[in-house]
Amino acid sequence: MLSLLAARRSGCDEPLRVRRAESTRRVLNLELNSDRDVERIHGSGINSLDIDPVEQKFMLSGGSDGVIAIYDLENATKKLQYTCKAICTVGRFHGREHKFSVETVQWYPCDTGMFTSSSFDKTLKIWDTNRLLPAEIFSFEGTVYCHHMSPIAMNHCLIAVGTKIPKVQLCDLKSGSCAHILQGHRGEILSVKWSPRHEHILVSASADSKVRIWDVRNASGSLIVLDQHNGEIAKSSSESANTAHNGRVNGLCFTSDGLHLLTIGTDDRMRLWNSSTGKNTLVNYGRVCNGSRKNLKFTVSNGCSPDFAFVPVGSCIAVYDIYTGQLLTELRGHYSHVNCCTFQTYFQELYSGGSDVNILAWIPDLARIDVENDDPKGCEVRTSQNAIFQDEWSSSDDEN
Repeated sequence: MLSLLAARRSGCDEPLRVRRAESTRRVLNLELNSDRDVERIHGSGINSLDIDPVEQKFMLSGGSDGVIAIYDLENATKKLQYTCKAICTVGRFHGREHKFSVETVQWYPCDTGMFTSSSFDKTLKIWDTNRLLPAEIFSFEGTVYCHHMSPIAMNHCLIAVGTKIPKVQLCDLKSGSCAHILQGHRGEILSVKWSPRHEHILVSASADSKVRIWDVRNASGSLIVLDQHNGEIAKSSSESANTAHNGRVNGLCFTSDGLHLLTIGTDDRMRLWNSSTGKNTLVNYGRVCNGSRKNLKFTVSNGCSPDFAFVPVGSCIAVYDIYTGQLLTELRGHYSHVNCCTFQTYFQELYSGGSDVNILAWIPDLARIDVENDDPKGCEVRTSQNAIFQDEWSSSDDEN
């Protein structure tokens, strides 16, 4: 890090590289923060979390009890120990609340004046944040598992919705109606994600083991069906062709630049795909245990080099290097299954929610330095550091 700062000061390096190095250092030092609590509001498991993309200050949570809460993450007290308070809730006696489990919550990408929520009660609700009243309600025939709004769209206001019915439904906020239906899956739609790079590109994952990439301007069908074998499987083989996983696919997440797509299935595998060509990059993450029957909400870092994936695995959060597949660490603190996590980009913080009704804050501990003594006599003391921050320089003395 010192060499990067020196290079930046002398004008030999660009500011972005220094920022990425610091962001990476912070992520690699994430740990459960004992000084920051999140007020307990929900009476049962937390299913979904989302931090507003504008100020990175307010966090939404949706629970199995049908409750939605909005938290202020800013430390207004300026004290070391503080609790993130819920500034408002949509609870059981609100009158317009969801009747069953809230599965997905998401802020409107442009400001915090609106947010969306979907539930097992077969509805998607568009909320006015200031009044805490639904401005629009979309009803569906089947149970709603997930929904997603494009983070970059300028030419449309579509919300993609995945339900028990094997069709991706697109709801238009401008007209207040279901604008379009994408057909091709043969099982319930467990996850949908818009590309952060192209506003008309949508990805859907289903219980039929398939992941489809759509251009919503094209009515003829999906552009690409992801194939875990990259087309190399023989036609006479008993294995199914054009399947992304050997089980239900219930997790999708784009990398921050939109160039790659991560998928997770109930076959206990996570795969990395080239989002342009649909090719499996064949990165081996090992076994990623996934016993969830619903949408598994995992997330990725932003502004780091390399990027990291934060994946709920049982009662912990596994942190992977996206491009090598290396398991870097496991964040432990929940007492039961972790259902969701969300990344705070400005300060490289992580928030997670689980079936233990807790929302935990994982904060970079920059004071933590691991010291290893390689010499039993204590003559040398070496400070261990990640290879990312080591100088790419050697001398003839080191080689001898």
